[in-house]
Amino acid sequence: MSTPSDMAGDGPEDDAGPGYRHPPRSTRFKKGQSGNPRGRPRGRHREAPYDAVLGQEVTIRDGGVARRVTAAEAFLLHLAKRGLEGDGAAARAAMAAIAQASAAQAVSAAWPREIILCCVAPGSVTSALEPLRMGRKRDPYRPTARMLLEPWIVAAALARLGDRHLSRAEQETVFRATRTPHKVRWPDWWEVRE
Repeated sequence: MSTPSDMAGDGPEDDAGPGYRHPPRSTRFKKGQSGNPRGRPRGRHREAPYDAVLGQEVTIRDGGVARRVTAAEAFLLHLAKRGLEGDGAAARAAMAAIAQASAAQAVSAAWPREIILCCVAPGSVTSALEPLRMGRKRDPYRPTARMLLEPWIVAAALARLGDRHLSRAEQETVFRATRTPHKVRWPDWWEVRE
């Protein structure tokens, strides 16, 4: 009959050599050696990964226009939307988050963290068209890309013309500068359709 000390590996069965549940001595773990030497580093999962999750950028659609925001902003926008739809808990959570953010911003707003200098050529309005959603860059990845006008702004400008008509050359210029010309309700006197 075997004793508990025999099972620990320092009894007579240990000297019998390797076998079932008795690996060779050279492959056994030494005292104080980890069974997983390249395992998880210490303290890696102690804090919640809020920054990693909420700091990611996601794409949302706002009024049919896609834009990139952080997951935290998207979450707050969703909470505010549900609060406006009548969800009281979401409204309270959104208001608490907004109050907390404004308090944190008031503390950090004492000094400007970053000054951005943006030079605009005199008379150039292209940098103002995108934030006002009046136009969109033809190639969003090039800083000097050509701007295309949104159809609603073209229709509004045509309505302001009144009895005045544009020449054929002016019509071609406006037609080429419109992002989706097929969505514009062109006046009866308009000649350029393609």
